[in-house]
Amino acid sequence: MTRHKRWHDLSSRQRGGIRLAASVQLLLAAAAWWDLAHRPATQVRGPKWLWALVIGVNFVGPVLYFARGRATTTGQSA
Repeated sequence: MTRHKRWHDLSSRQRGGIRLAASVQLLLAAAAWWDLAHRPATQVRGPKWLWALVIGVNFVGPVLYFARGRATTTGQSA
């Protein structure tokens, strides 16, 4: 059985990778929660409270919200 590494056992490159992944996760979640809070319920597929919980799931939650949770608006030109 392998021993789990502690933070100080990791190389600086490994620590940097973990910091980068954590930063991306937090930014994605913050952007998704901000969008959910400011988007009317009529423009969200499903209950907003459920999407707020889903967004908390690492990487997958915010990506799912942006891909499937927001209702598309029609009749608007780009």
